[in-house]
Parts: sequence; C-alpha cells; structure tokens
Amino acid sequence: MQQQSYVGLDVSLAETAVCVVDGTGKKLFEAKVPTDAAMIAGAIRKHAVGQLERVGMETGTTAPWLWRELQAHGLPVVCLDTRHAHRALSLRVQKTDRNDARGLAELVRLGWYREARVRSMDAQFMRALLLSRRQLMQVVRNVSNQLRGTLKVFGLARTSTAGKGFRAKVQALAAEHEWARPVLDPLLAVLVATEEQLKAITTKLVRLARDDNDVRRMMTVPGIGPISALAFKAAIDDPKRFTKSQAVGPYLGLVPRVYQSGESEWTGRISKTGDELARTYLYEAAGVLLHQVPSWCALKAWGVRLARKNGLKRARVAVARKLAVLLHAIWVDGTQFEWRSEPPATAAA
Repeated sequence: MQQQSYVGLDVSLAETAVCVVDGTGKKLFEAKVPTDAAMIAGAIRKHAVGQLERVGMETGTTAPWLWRELQAHGLPVVCLDTRHAHRALSLRVQKTDRNDARGLAELVRLGWYREARVRSMDAQFMRALLLSRRQLMQVVRNVSNQLRGTLKVFGLARTSTAGKGFRAKVQALAAEHEWARPVLDPLLAVLVATEEQLKAITTKLVRLARDDNDVRRMMTVPGIGPISALAFKAAIDDPKRFTKSQAVGPYLGLVPRVYQSGESEWTGRISKTGDELARTYLYEAAGVLLHQVPSWCALKAWGVRLARKNGLKRARVAVARKLAVLLHAIWVDGTQFEWRSEPPATAAA
C-alpha cells in the first residue's frame, strides 16, 4: 500500500510553521520556513513521503494569495474554515505555531474539517473596491461630524449644517473667520480629497456594474442597485456551488440561530456568518424596497404584511433573505425580475 502524507501550515507574515505527518499520524517533519510559496513547496516536497494527499491552512488575510501560489506549484492545498479549525485546535493545552501546524495536519489527515472557498481574483478585486469605498465613506462621515462639532463649539453654526451644501458653508465660515482657519482648513482639505476619491471609486464601481450582464440583470430587482449587486456577486463568486438558491440565505448569515437540546429549544437572532458586506447591503436594499420603491410587487406586499405582524426589523431581515435567493436564481437562470403588481389593498389584507 502506498504511503500518504498530510501537511499543516500555520501562516504568519514573516514565517510559516510547517508540519508533515504520514497516514498514521507520525510526524515526519516540523520546522518554520519563510512565508514564501516556493520555499514552502520545496520543504513539503523534500520531507513528504509517498502520495501527498492534502495541505491544510486556515483562512486569513494572507490565505488567498498563498493558496493561489501553492496551487500554482501543484500542491493539493485546501483552506480550512477558521471557526471550525479553532474548536479543534483549542483542545491543545499549549498554543504555539508548531502545535497549530501539527493540529491542522491532523485535521486534514482525519478529514474532520470544513473547507472554505477562496475567492477568485476578480471577486477579490471587486470586494476590495467595495471595502475601500465603505472606508472612504466612513472617513467623510467622521471628518464632517468633527467639523460640525467644531463649528458648534465656537458658536459658528447658527443654522442647520445638513445637506449637500455643508462643505461650501464651512469654506465660507473659514473665509469669514480667519482665526478659525488653523482648525477648519486641515479638516476641509481632508474632506475635499476624500470626497474626490470617493466619487472616483464610486464611478469605477458603477462602470463595472454597467459592463457586467449578470449585475445588470440583478439590478432589475426592486431595491437592488449597482453597489448591492456587486457586493452580492463578490460574496458568492461562483453561483454553481449552491445546488439550491435557498442555501444562499444561510450562507450569508440571514437565518436565525436555533438551539435545541432535550426540552430546551429557542430561536435567536440571525447567525451573521458569511460576508458581512453583502449582508449589510441586502438589508439596506430590503429597506429601500419596503419604504422607497413606489410600485407594488409580491415581495413588497409580503414584506409589508410581515412587518405589521412581526415588526419592521424582522421583516427587513426576511426580505433581505428573499432578495439573496432571488438574486442567485436570476444569476443562474439568466432571467430578469418580472413585475407582478399587487395593489396596496391586497398587501394590507
């Protein structure tokens, strides 16, 4: 019978702990090597015996890059779900990089792991753009609030500062009150530069959505715009990995937690697993559908009835889950959203 080898990698930025075990769990090699795909692959091939079955590593910020590099070197590498792996690794008394690598090698040897999917480069790039946009929006919000607070402290804000003309009002106040410019000018400079970059990255995302046929079809769904459609596509990446569209809701953490043991049973809040960015945008899209879309459809009528029965927040979560299912079905089938109007009287029934 041919011997088999299994490898565990505990990855950090500078060094990676490598552990190689055989089919019986006997340790063949254990050391730290620089986090370089070629050097890691060389160490594995040098010390593995027989057939190299699997190379296991946890998900993390460096995992997508290293996974692709090791794949290019011909290694059968898999990414392990961090939460699943953590429960097994936490059973060890001493937590070290070497012990974690040994534990990961044992997990892939026994097959007791949950594989995490690594996004494609296109999906990774799209998600990086979306995260950058959200960060820039947060900077604009924080700087604007700091400016509003400064104006109030000095008694310069006598009228409302809300609205699109806020930056022009601050610039006018800075020009009128020369003594306040050392405080206002630096914040204004940051605000202007950040808003310009935010506009540029938003334009880039809208252009990506316009040039993508799948995203354009998703945008026919009421409440779904270019940003939410792109976030959903970046989160799912490959729609064929779901055999049923109903599985997308649980994947994005839009289903409640359920606990049942003996006579105890309860249903909690949503699990919030999966991609937080896509889940947030779907929740916002559900609010847009329920409150801002003027036309009626079956989904909106169902959401309104659910809001009156169980409350608005639960209704928005339920509609967001329905939107995820609908977007996946449209993506797979190559279809568009079909409007079937339902009058408000029916929705109120």
